[in-house]
Amino acid sequence: MKYGFLIDQRKCIGCHACTVACKSENEVAIGTYRTWVKYIEKGIYPDTQRFFSVLRCNHCQEAPCITICPTTALFKRDNGVVDFDNSRCIGCKSCMQACPYDALYIDPFSNTAAKCNFCAPRVESGMQPACEVVCPTQAILSGDLDDSTSLLAQMLSTHKTSVRKPEAQTKPKLYYINVNPSSITPTEQTHTTGYLWAEPQISALMQDEQTLAAADAKARTTYDVAHDRPWGWKVSAYLWTKSVAAGAFFIAALALGLGLTRSNWLFNTAAAPVSLIFLVATLALLIADLKRPERFFYILLKPQWKSWLVIGGYVLAIYGALLTAWIILPMLKLYSLSPLVLWAGAIFAVMTAIYSAFLFKQARGRVFWNSGFVPIHLLVQALIAGSGVLMIVAVIDAWITRSWLMESQFEFLQYELLGALIAHAVLIAGELWMPEESIEKQRAQRFIKKGMFSKWFWGGSIGAGIILPVLSIATGIAQFDIFALLTAMLALGGLFLWEHIWVQAGQAVPLS
Repeated sequence: MKYGFLIDQRKCIGCHACTVACKSENEVAIGTYRTWVKYIEKGIYPDTQRFFSVLRCNHCQEAPCITICPTTALFKRDNGVVDFDNSRCIGCKSCMQACPYDALYIDPFSNTAAKCNFCAPRVESGMQPACEVVCPTQAILSGDLDDSTSLLAQMLSTHKTSVRKPEAQTKPKLYYINVNPSSITPTEQTHTTGYLWAEPQISALMQDEQTLAAADAKARTTYDVAHDRPWGWKVSAYLWTKSVAAGAFFIAALALGLGLTRSNWLFNTAAAPVSLIFLVATLALLIADLKRPERFFYILLKPQWKSWLVIGGYVLAIYGALLTAWIILPMLKLYSLSPLVLWAGAIFAVMTAIYSAFLFKQARGRVFWNSGFVPIHLLVQALIAGSGVLMIVAVIDAWITRSWLMESQFEFLQYELLGALIAHAVLIAGELWMPEESIEKQRAQRFIKKGMFSKWFWGGSIGAGIILPVLSIATGIAQFDIFALLTAMLALGGLFLWEHIWVQAGQAVPLS
């Protein structure tokens, strides 16, 4: 048994009866939608046409929202319906990023994820979904795709149909007859300065999208629902603190384990507590970003092991334990265990730095994040963050103790920061300038290079965050403590700006 939907756009009159019935049946809050009708217009007056498209969850055969959900709050019923259990949801919003169809939202009453569940209680009672019942033109049809005698299966076998975003390879079970391609392809649409029945003020985001989408657009959206960017500054800050947590100890492990510089207080003693402090900050940001933070422990107690949120949670926990062990070993005089803890810590520092790349790749709705450069780039960012913070710690220690900076350790940190900044610049160039077939990636790239993020990118991430620190180190100015402090702070600030831009640009391209 495999339930699916068919929407015959030849019959749809855009009346929104399906939306109203869905809201009534499922008590969907104002401002949120499980099914909605979108209007687009094509052509130039007087030769214009209006098209409707009914949008909702596609109940995918290979549902990415199920894979990324860390607590099995999203699951597939025996009849193929993708349903949700809000008693397990922690409100991490990762399912919203994984869905290529913008079908999930956060219920403002329960603060958990919700979406169309095919009116599961009605279907189990032998009834049709509410939207199908109220449709005045019978444009909506549901049924068992595996039953060749069902009307749905017969319609699919005798009519040419389309699905949304087949390139996402989710095998959606929502089919359309005679839908205009531009209606279900958001990159072929742009927004006008006004909507049907209203003339809202155009926002800067809409201006940028309208300008940069003009080359791709074949239609303009005239009626739609609001679509938010689920991940904000807390996720960007989490990436930044995690980079520091991973980088500080990893650099110390390289310096001590490979004998790249003399053993000293900065690498032996300071690096691990610094990493641990920023690791705690990372966990705090992760929890604070949840809509149900009191359920955070569900990740550990009710894990769904395909989710990189779960794997990452355990990586952070093990890394924290290793950092703690490194700190207490000298107190217990267990020096023989130091090499083992040092290299194990280095391995988990790398895993801490890069696991987010695989989490962002599971966010299949956001194509910009799926670059193969991301794991390496996150490791490079950890090297920048770690060396920058350790340089600041070294300068502050020199000021407090009124001593000279240790030349060997400081040169090592500066050369490491210089190399990491150059690698960072090369990887940014690769992410933004390498040819891309995906229009979603192209659009996100243009938002960064020319659109809403361009000033922060060129002035902050590149100018202040890379060029100035590189010049400072290359010219030797950074040998002086005050300039070393400024160099490190600029590098860290530029890194945070890049991570924030990267997260936001990936969400700026519409999914529906």
